[in-house]
Amino acid sequence: MSATRKAVAGAERLVVKVGSSALTTAGNGLDVGRLNALVDAIAGRIAQGSQLVLVSSGAIGAGLAPLALGKRPRDLATQQAAASVGQLALAHAYAASFGRYSLTVGQVLLTSDDVVRRSHYRNAQRTFSRLLSLGAVPVVNENDTVATEEIRFGDNDRLAALVAHLVGADALVLLSDVDGLYDGDPRSGATRKITEVTGESDVDGIAVGMSSSGLGTGGMVSKLAAARTAAAAGIPVLLAAATDASRALTAADVGTAFASADSRLSARRFWLGYAAGTTGRLHLDDGAVTAVVRRRRSLLAAGIVGVDGDFQAGDVVELVSPAQRVVARGAVAFDASELPELIGRSTHELPEEQRREVVHADDLVPLAAHRASS
Repeated sequence: MSATRKAVAGAERLVVKVGSSALTTAGNGLDVGRLNALVDAIAGRIAQGSQLVLVSSGAIGAGLAPLALGKRPRDLATQQAAASVGQLALAHAYAASFGRYSLTVGQVLLTSDDVVRRSHYRNAQRTFSRLLSLGAVPVVNENDTVATEEIRFGDNDRLAALVAHLVGADALVLLSDVDGLYDGDPRSGATRKITEVTGESDVDGIAVGMSSSGLGTGGMVSKLAAARTAAAAGIPVLLAAATDASRALTAADVGTAFASADSRLSARRFWLGYAAGTTGRLHLDDGAVTAVVRRRRSLLAAGIVGVDGDFQAGDVVELVSPAQRVVARGAVAFDASELPELIGRSTHELPEEQRREVVHADDLVPLAAHRASS
């Protein structure tokens, strides 16, 4: 067994994410049998001494049948209405199911603001910590009843990766209707299952299929992105089918395992790199990309060729390569209005009061997809 799978199997604190397609069926809403099977597996892991946070999709799917909606609505207002009905059904079902094992459930509903804003982030950390210390099982979902297109996470896979770092998880398990990562759409039959991902080169350029249920929003693309995010932050990841939940949470000998980076990002650096909202972009030349990504240097004005956005000093911005790929994120030291007259100029050419890094190395995080390939 790989070291990654051993780490998942032996994790003292882990986050498990389950998708809508694993809990609901089109037209019939919540499938209590599937939910109970998932809870059986989770309760077994808790009985072994692990602490566990469950990130669960399914609120909108659970609200379809009670509202006589035959399929997932496309408009945001109806999605929110379905979520408001489905959240109650889902929370009640989890409370009843975990109650079979005398386990108490605590519901945690998050919007992206709760992770993007540092004060909210710390509040969420304290809530999770206290719930776990009291022996409760936190059940997390995006707060679909109030989330808008501008503030929503977009899928619970990313939310699960953020929560895994937020709670200091030792591992992340992503459960869906697909039994692992393939190098193409597994429905085509002419694809290869990837069982171990040890670095970015293992997944570069692969085409990934989407969930076929019509109930989820993430699909395999978002699961791969979430796995990369968590692994880059130092958290091993297992991607498996929900029907294999019991094996995923015991031997961890199913699905696709993603090896973690050697070191875990601090809370601040993880927030900068993966959680904070961005308000602008700095376009870099090739030399600046090399300095920032490979050498872990600060970004100087000389390496910038363009500026987009309306930001203030201290805001988080994206750093973009000449190929228009985001290679890093960081807290900028200047307002957007100050930078146009500085870009491309060497430090010694600048007025003394402006001779500082545009993004200091301590406030800059190269993104995972580019660290390995640079």
